[in-house]
Amino acid sequence: MRFLSANWRIGMTGREASDDDGAWDSMQALVIEKTIMHKAMCRRLAVVITHPIQYYAPLFRLLSQHSGVQLKVFYTWSQTQHRIFDIGFRQEVAWDIPLLEGYDYTFIPNVSRKPGCHHFMGIRNPSLIPAIEQWKPDALLVFGWNYWSHLQVMRTFKHRIPIYFRGDSTLIDEQLGMRKLMRRLFLRWVYRHIDFALYVGQHNRDYFLAHGLKASQLIYAPHAVDNERFADPDGEYATQAMSWRAQLSISREACVFLFAGKLIPKKNPLLLLQAFQDLQPTNAHLLYVGNGELEHALKQRVSGHSWLSSHVHFLPFQNQSRMPVVYRLGDVMVLPSSYNETWGLAVNEAMACGRPIIVSNRVGCAPDLVQPGVTGWIFEAGNKDELKEILRQVVDMHQQIPEQLQQIGMQAYQYIQNFSFNQLQNIIAKITPEYHEA
Repeated sequence: MRFLSANWRIGMTGREASDDDGAWDSMQALVIEKTIMHKAMCRRLAVVITHPIQYYAPLFRLLSQHSGVQLKVFYTWSQTQHRIFDIGFRQEVAWDIPLLEGYDYTFIPNVSRKPGCHHFMGIRNPSLIPAIEQWKPDALLVFGWNYWSHLQVMRTFKHRIPIYFRGDSTLIDEQLGMRKLMRRLFLRWVYRHIDFALYVGQHNRDYFLAHGLKASQLIYAPHAVDNERFADPDGEYATQAMSWRAQLSISREACVFLFAGKLIPKKNPLLLLQAFQDLQPTNAHLLYVGNGELEHALKQRVSGHSWLSSHVHFLPFQNQSRMPVVYRLGDVMVLPSSYNETWGLAVNEAMACGRPIIVSNRVGCAPDLVQPGVTGWIFEAGNKDELKEILRQVVDMHQQIPEQLQQIGMQAYQYIQNFSFNQLQNIIAKITPEYHEA
């Protein structure tokens, strides 16, 4: 046994061990003891979420690096392990940035006959609860309740371990009537199965309060993106964007309005086109980046109009590694959504690229991120004339006092630094019974 110990120490240190090398053994014992104590002190946090998402993978990596957290992510839409068919973009998407590196995860088999996160029965995982029980977490963080398996997890583990919930729903599109009343009653029942909710912003906080949660159950954990990935310290992204603009026959001096996202009704890209067409500004361009069901209608409208055909441009879906360049194609980013835009993380990304923002008042992040005249502008959803007036102001500013528009972009960049993954990491790392009892 002594011989084995000496050889093990030779492999570790590159030197022979002597018989009186008791100090080394004591040190190793202390290291092992500290390792065991550290693992005992680590809080085991199980995360239940449908599939790898570019907005959460960096956060999971950060949490895994935290000394006080042992993290394991349970993905419930197993069919997305390699790629996903995005209904909005109408194509298969395989993200070109790593989403499964740097943290512990598992894909739980999804046995749904019609797998997907667009309907309640699309996520069914009979082995999910046993898998979580086997891992023995100290707390659960569940993303979204509106899947069969996720709701079952909430019901099963309630009163057993603390359940934290993440969702960004709002009351923005809520309609009056009996349906509203019935939905309110049902959601109050749903949220009785959680202990705390991580709310993303003002509209989301109002939503949770309206559905029975107390203020003491709400933890502010704002939506964030990987700000560092969108930063451009050496100006390389800006240089690539200027070159790309030239390929699109857009001059360096032109004012470019950018729409980046799915070309679908709820985001209302047609309203932006109508406002831009009515204004027909001098030396200004409109650029759409993305695909979706409205793509054909938009292109058809543009092709039939001589002025639009030379001032409106289309680029297809761009993968994540290209987005820091894409946002810099525009001078201002516009998100004119008319309904069901619970937050709008593209706004975070554009601000992280130093771009001012124009959003409708039905974009969930509006009161949290867009300060009129400081980081961007807000208009009434569906109001073409109000949007057109903001476009006119931006064009005038770009032509007459461009440094003011650049200053608004810089203010947007500085403001979005308050919405970071590091901030989220610190908040979620405190998810523990002891923390809330203290």
